[in-house]
Amino acid sequence: MTSVPATARRLTRRSEFLAAAAGRRFHTSRMTVQGIMRTSAADSGAGMRVGFTVTKRVGNAPERNRIRRRLRAAVELASASWPSASLDLVLIARREAISAPFDQLVDDLRNAAPALASGKGAAAPKSSRNGGRRRGKSSARPDAASRGGGNDVHEKTDKSP
Repeated sequence: MTSVPATARRLTRRSEFLAAAAGRRFHTSRMTVQGIMRTSAADSGAGMRVGFTVTKRVGNAPERNRIRRRLRAAVELASASWPSASLDLVLIARREAISAPFDQLVDDLRNAAPALASGKGAAAPKSSRNGGRRRGKSSARPDAASRGGGNDVHEKTDKSP
């Protein structure tokens, strides 16, 4: 059973997925491909590595598994035309990947890897992981006293005699 050829090994650690998320991106309606060139001397000869992400938002477990199998098969076919670069790719599937023609998935991958290897993909956003939202109290949130929290004494608002 060969799910991914020797030219495209699997990403397995969370740190590898996070590193690819900090790289460039290639978007289609069926998937987003994140990629980053590896620069460490130990990993530079490893060739292309691929990771798959199919979240629960995409569908139930059988649907997610089917999408993951389709993407693995598409990687097998597309990897023959990929550049021999030290590149880590993460494929993030979207719902449309389950019903898209298989040839379209392969074409998306054939276009994504060279674009990311050459630096033509979209740059990763510079904002923080929380979407640019600040953590902690913001000026839009009421303070504890106005929410009724704390040990403040409040006037009775009942107007009955």
